[in-house]
Amino acid sequence: MISSLRAALNTWVVRALFLILVVAFAAWGVGDMIRVIGTDTAVASVAGEKLQLPLVQEAYQQELAQFRRARPNEEPTPAIRQQLAEQALQRLITQTVIAKKVADLGLQTPDEAVRAAVLAIPGLRKSDGTLDRIALERLLSSANLSEERFLGLMRSDLAQEQLLSAIHAGAVAPDLLVHAVYAFRNEKRVAMAVTFPFAAAPAPPSPTEAELTRYWANHPEKFGRPEYRRIKAVILTPEAIAKTLPVSEEEIAAAYESRKAEFDVPEKRSVQIVLAPNEARAKALAEQWRAGADWATIEKAAKTPDGNAVQLDNASRAEIPVPQLADEVFKAPLNVISAPIKTDLGYYLVRVTAIHPGGKRTLAEVKNELRQQVALQKAADVIYDRANKVEDLLAGGAKLEELPGDLGLVAVTGTLDAQGITPQGVPAPIPGPEELRKAVVEAAFQTKPGDPPRLVEVPASGGQSGSSQASSYYALVVESITPPAEKPFAEVRAEVEQAYKQDAMRHEQETAAAKLYAAVKDGKPLSEAAKAAGLETHVLPPAARGVPTPGVPMQLSMLLFSMKRGEATMVETEDSFVVAQLTEIQQPDPKADPVGYGRMRDQLTRQIANDLDSVYVIGLREAAKPRVNEKLLETIAQP
Repeated sequence: MISSLRAALNTWVVRALFLILVVAFAAWGVGDMIRVIGTDTAVASVAGEKLQLPLVQEAYQQELAQFRRARPNEEPTPAIRQQLAEQALQRLITQTVIAKKVADLGLQTPDEAVRAAVLAIPGLRKSDGTLDRIALERLLSSANLSEERFLGLMRSDLAQEQLLSAIHAGAVAPDLLVHAVYAFRNEKRVAMAVTFPFAAAPAPPSPTEAELTRYWANHPEKFGRPEYRRIKAVILTPEAIAKTLPVSEEEIAAAYESRKAEFDVPEKRSVQIVLAPNEARAKALAEQWRAGADWATIEKAAKTPDGNAVQLDNASRAEIPVPQLADEVFKAPLNVISAPIKTDLGYYLVRVTAIHPGGKRTLAEVKNELRQQVALQKAADVIYDRANKVEDLLAGGAKLEELPGDLGLVAVTGTLDAQGITPQGVPAPIPGPEELRKAVVEAAFQTKPGDPPRLVEVPASGGQSGSSQASSYYALVVESITPPAEKPFAEVRAEVEQAYKQDAMRHEQETAAAKLYAAVKDGKPLSEAAKAAGLETHVLPPAARGVPTPGVPMQLSMLLFSMKRGEATMVETEDSFVVAQLTEIQQPDPKADPVGYGRMRDQLTRQIANDLDSVYVIGLREAAKPRVNEKLLETIAQP
């Protein structure tokens, strides 16, 4: 048999068949294998560097961990995972091109600079100024980073900061731009208005039972019960743990010594400042002032196209934007009118009206404050370990009521709706910061009865000085659900009647306001139309753009800046209708607000610097021509 096969192999027919098979493998099977073996395994190539799969996977895991911390109750969809992978890769590409430029320029970052940067991270520095290793390990774990990788990133960031600071060092906001933006943001608008309060409408006649019943049936959302959920939860916060931790006098003293600079209180002064266009005008104002003119008179006399007067209360040296002027203010005696002070902006006169001396707060003055802060720092050191213990116990099947009482957990049981309000109409007593409360309420309405409890981390939002930067944690179960229901008419009859009357009064005022508005739209000034209707007008306070102005409804304020002078509008507020007509557009004077104008210049300069950085980095990326292996990138985002 074998001899016959060998003989057949020597025939031309069989040799032709084998040749066809070889070509087929080369075209399909073997060729594909050769191409796979020879394919670049890097996810991307940029600036001569290859971003290998493990590096991109690590960056992706960091993005994924950040997403889960921000949305603990949401599982990322495939589309979100792909987006996170793309973000991670783009971040690495940017870091790579900047690092390449840093290396080309020979920029170095000394170890001492890296150490100082690490200690400057909130929460990583103990009260004695040394590195908190426990807090560092917690940070590395939450960020899914090794210590070597973390320090490498810190060193790289500092070097990149050197590079970018050189790029934007010369950034300056042009005066033309500063003036235009300042004028836009600080422009104010004044309107004349007529208000129609709902409560001022004449009381409607008493409704019939049929009218009330129909109103009740047509507005079920006003008279129904919301869905309620009864939950059982445990809360773990640094504040709760801090109350159980002892703090020694030695620890308080060490914290004070390491943070002495924080307790230095800078001197502040209240001052009246007059700006004049020239020395002669400044001297004339000074003589008038010294002769006994009050501040209101000087303000009025100084207000010219090139001059003005401003009063600053309790201002620090940094809040006076002209350095030469600040020097004079902080060496001027109390209640003495200065000689004219020459600056690039003109001639100033100053009178210091109050001096608030600076000083140093003593240990006795800040002892209680430091005790709380040291306890919070100690709590931040242990909360991560305690959270791990709780997580392990819950993973092992422990119920919430079976958790140990020495971990600092706070137990919460109660009934609430989706806004966190109890059936009694008060906020549910959930301890901890506001972001924790919101997370617990949200989770209560995303969890099903019977779902096992799991510990969820809620990152700190930053917030106030002295507050803990450590995360809080919670775990909960839903014990029961009370579905939404319609309240019987008999139970809510009084509420229905009150709502019916309020709607009737609202409609009455709406009709009156619309009639006045129509008259103004026909060409009558609001003052005349209101007088003809027997209504009183009032002038509203000057409204600022984009910020609430006391006395001006926000609904109206937003419209005023899209209106022309003389144009009218009608808006509804929570308790009234308002018909208003724009009567004045006030342009701001930068000379009257040197502090605000200086802040605007600084803000725009920072924005220009950021734009320069962005343009520079985009240029580096385009020059590097990054190439991405899209198929390999897609595999990273797979669950």
